[in-house]
Amino acid sequence: MKKNIINILISALVAQLLFTSCEKELMSYEGSEGVYFAVQWGTSYGNEKTWPYMPFSNLEFVKVLGNETTVQLKVMVTGPVKDYDRKFGVAINPDSTTSQKGVHFNDLPAECTIKANEWFTYVPIVVKRSADLKASVKKIGIKLVATKDLALSFPAFDAVAGFTSGTIVPTFDATMHTINISDFIVKPTVWTGSVNAQNKEAGLWGAFSEKKLNLICERFNLTYNDFMSTTTMPSVLQYLIYQTMSRYLIELYQNGTPILEDDGRLMWFSGCTWESSPGVPWVR
Repeated sequence: MKKNIINILISALVAQLLFTSCEKELMSYEGSEGVYFAVQWGTSYGNEKTWPYMPFSNLEFVKVLGNETTVQLKVMVTGPVKDYDRKFGVAINPDSTTSQKGVHFNDLPAECTIKANEWFTYVPIVVKRSADLKASVKKIGIKLVATKDLALSFPAFDAVAGFTSGTIVPTFDATMHTINISDFIVKPTVWTGSVNAQNKEAGLWGAFSEKKLNLICERFNLTYNDFMSTTTMPSVLQYLIYQTMSRYLIELYQNGTPILEDDGRLMWFSGCTWESSPGVPWVR
């Protein structure tokens, strides 16, 4: 028994020494001190402790109030923390940019700073809403620029093990980042309706359309973001929407002022007294 206890204590001591050795190896960094984009995002249930590092960000203006917003891109530094400020630069990467300065984004910062005793900072990118974003996605490609203070790190950044709450990009150039910007509406996460095999609208809300979504938002004082999870769009609200909207559409129909979808068919929710088939206009 005594021998077993001694063996256990020895094993624990060895494990502790190995852990300490490995920890010291991870904390030390050999090589040039530099900066890299450390942008993380992913699933709604994750956070920076579990989100993967990403080479791009998506900005959807349908989720933004106003005609301008600022995207904060996280930049981290390799090597030991210093007790003085260090500068680095940012520039537009023309190879991955399809947007225009002044139309889709403002001037980039002249220079950025990793402050004393810090190991990261955020680069602010001011992005603007424009009419053409309703038709196609525009890209803002940004690259880090080395200075006398800091080089560039991780041109071949490998996915970090354990950061799995989202889409994983195995390898990418962490000295570059792309912002994809758009302003068109796609079917949100929560949409309780569809089109059946007979091309008839079905479910509580029927087929998705931007016009229908906007009308729901107008009548219920909602935003697009409210349709992105069942937390903000619980089942009780889904039922209330279909009941209220069907009564509203029937009333307008009976008054001779029906609401039509863009293809000419009658707008439909469950409870409406008519059928609706996408692509088939209503015949008066």
